[in-house]
Amino acid sequence: MMASGADMLLTESERIKSEYRRRSESLSPDKYAQWQPDVWLTLSERKRLATVMLHRLGVFPDASSRCLEVGYGTAGWLSDLIGWGVPETNISGIELDEQRAGIARQLLPAADLRVGDAANMPWANESFDLVVASTVFTSILDLEIRKKVAGEITRVLAQGGALLWYDFTFNNPNNANVKKVTKKELRSLFPTLSGEMKSLTLAPPIARPVARMSWSFATMLSAVQFLRTHLLAVLVKDKKG
Repeated sequence: MMASGADMLLTESERIKSEYRRRSESLSPDKYAQWQPDVWLTLSERKRLATVMLHRLGVFPDASSRCLEVGYGTAGWLSDLIGWGVPETNISGIELDEQRAGIARQLLPAADLRVGDAANMPWANESFDLVVASTVFTSILDLEIRKKVAGEITRVLAQGGALLWYDFTFNNPNNANVKKVTKKELRSLFPTLSGEMKSLTLAPPIARPVARMSWSFATMLSAVQFLRTHLLAVLVKDKKG
């Protein structure tokens, strides 16, 4: 007997939450701390490029913008949105893991940060001017569920609003619980959105030792196309779509 759509969602959600628990128990909390040189290299590069791309496409958020982060984790891009001038009360989010969500809620108590499944979001159509999805889809292995989440993002995104996307385009041979998203698949997931895509982020196995040794050398290597593992995209919803 084939599993129903609801059963598939539940199974995939439980798998993802189980993987979150495994990672929190097995990985040192310092590994991805923002004070680590390689993490700071990644964060500073993606924030700079995101700012440039959002401005270039005329969708940089302001104090009136309604913003949503899908899979905000313990903070995600929420602090970036605050730094860009978006009021805390204009920020919403949906996160699968309750423990991670609790940390973010303590940091931003006035934001509307929900615990739930992004395949069934509780907001009305066209509720947000900017939606952020960062390292979310690669954690979803099932293609049909990826499509459901993409459909929900498109639904809640206002006409003329933008999706800010960051995720990796190469599989990790040491982690079967994540799966790459290529440029081609990203386009197919969001066929009514269009904009810019840029490769970035020095491959973490290279960035970790090199950034500790030499920031300048790490910065130089990050400019080499074939050493980049992630994709940053700003995709705008057609006002006629």
